[in-house]
Amino acid sequence: MKPRWATGSCITNRGAPQPIESSSGGRLSYFATARLASIEEDPRLAGHYYGYVKDYLEFDTPVPFREGSFYYERNLRKADGTPNKGRFGRAVRTIRDAEYHLILHAGFHDFAETRWRMMERDPVETERRIVEQISRRPFRDRVFSTAVRTAYENTCAVTGLRIINGGGRPEVQAAHIKPVSESGPDSMRNGLALCGTAHWMFDRGLISITDDYTLLLREGAIPGHFLRIINEDRRLKVPDMSSHRPHPSFLEYHREQVFRIHA
Repeated sequence: MKPRWATGSCITNRGAPQPIESSSGGRLSYFATARLASIEEDPRLAGHYYGYVKDYLEFDTPVPFREGSFYYERNLRKADGTPNKGRFGRAVRTIRDAEYHLILHAGFHDFAETRWRMMERDPVETERRIVEQISRRPFRDRVFSTAVRTAYENTCAVTGLRIINGGGRPEVQAAHIKPVSESGPDSMRNGLALCGTAHWMFDRGLISITDDYTLLLREGAIPGHFLRIINEDRRLKVPDMSSHRPHPSFLEYHREQVFRIHA
């Protein structure tokens, strides 16, 4: 099967003007994109399949299914302007390349830098350019870095320091909890905002974090002057939104495979 790109959609309470609401009261929005790598039949349930994805990348901003009378997916709107609930109920839907491009443009801040004119390009070429853009590591790094630093308000989660240079750029860096080299995703929940020194120590297993966000420090390996600027309560400062906080599975990986291995 030829790998395809697909947008992720879910029921979310994150911001969406004039959202379509689910029966549970949540807001329906697109929240990520990923490459569909393969589809395999469920061995226990006939007629059901698992879709396996790669290159999962969260949007900077969730994109509502509808903004006013505008639908990103044309087929979600009936001729009379009302929502097509039958289409909404499908777990898997195909969408047009132009619709996919609009969703990416709305979801990624950096994607606004592109200047493709969709109607003047061959559809195959358009799709190729989209895939190249969001697959490219520099683009993915910028998106991940911007999202993480924004979630942490450009503040180091370990020290509480917030430094902005003369050019208006934050000193804080976006760190992967589970490294990309070990298949760690560019997901907000796999990210931390850290100052340069804390980032270096975290990557080398001198610092780690418990599931309740208590800091673990390598005894005797951390300079005294750095200990003096660590958060006074020895806890990680995390975003207010739980969906932006580190996921326990990534924290466990770091404790077991990075922190403990260097004990």
